[in-house]
Parts: sequence; C-alpha cells; structure tokens
Amino acid sequence: MSNTLIFSIMGADRPGLVSQLAAAVADHGGNWVESRLVHLGGQFAGVLRVEVPAEKASELSDAVRQLELAGLTSICRSDISPIPAEHPLRLVKMQLIGSDRPGILKGISQALARHSVNIEELSTERRAAPMSGEALFEASATVHIPPAATLAALRKDLETIAGDLMVDLLFEER
Repeated sequence: MSNTLIFSIMGADRPGLVSQLAAAVADHGGNWVESRLVHLGGQFAGVLRVEVPAEKASELSDAVRQLELAGLTSICRSDISPIPAEHPLRLVKMQLIGSDRPGILKGISQALARHSVNIEELSTERRAAPMSGEALFEASATVHIPPAATLAALRKDLETIAGDLMVDLLFEER
C-alpha cells in the first residue's frame, strides 16, 4: 500500500535543490508523480506530489524536513484522498493580457468563482509591452469549467473587468 504526500517547499534558490529533493524521494522508495517548481524573486518555490510505501512515508517526510538545515522550509500534507468529481468538467486553457494595474487578478478570480470555475494552474507575470514599454499584465491559466457554465457568459464577465483586457479562451483536451 502506498501513501500520497504533498510537499510545499521554499527557500533561497541555488543549484542542486531539485536534486536533493529527488534523492530524498528515491532513497525512500518514493515515486515523484507531479510537481510545479519555479524560481521566483530569487527564491525557489515548489509543490510536489509523491507516492511512497506507507511504511516509508514518515521517514520521507522527516528527510525532506532535514533539508531545512540547507535553508529550505517545507510543509508536508499526508492526509490526501482523491475528491470524486460530481460531474464531468471541461478543461480550458485561458490566456489574458492587458495593461497592468492593481486588482486585475482579484477581478479575474472573482469572475471565475461566480461561474464555479476551478483554477487548476495559474501563471502570471508583468512585462514591458514591445513597442510602448508600458507595463502589461499577462496570465495563463488552466481551468475546469462545470457543465452549467457557458464560455460565452464567462468571456463576457471577464471582458467587463477592464475595457483594455483582451481575453482569449482556448480548449485543451487532455
């Protein structure tokens, strides 16, 4: 029998951090199932899901916690159980771009919540526009759309957040 562990890890970025994590997982008979790792503002931040034999779960959690001596902070969740979907969901890839200003993500996330859309993955950045150098906000998200929601209504709601926010929704089948 295996356990699923979710680790959240953060610390000053440097070469070898992923190698240390991967070694801890492998050395305890674990299987690195999925992860999201990023260099953000000079910091390493990551979330990973690991399957490990039940008898090794505590040892693996302790081994990852020992990486705190190397400057990492970690949180481990071991009470993970799959949540069954009540209805089939549509997976949609969503791209947004517009002039940067405070509150854009608040408006976007509230619009998604009003339509009962769940964010599976979200990546955002602020960058300079190619011609004007103006600050642009860009977001890329993978979201689950419930059967009762319509893309047209969601698009309209998102477009009202700001007149200059261009919204593009693309379907992605997995």
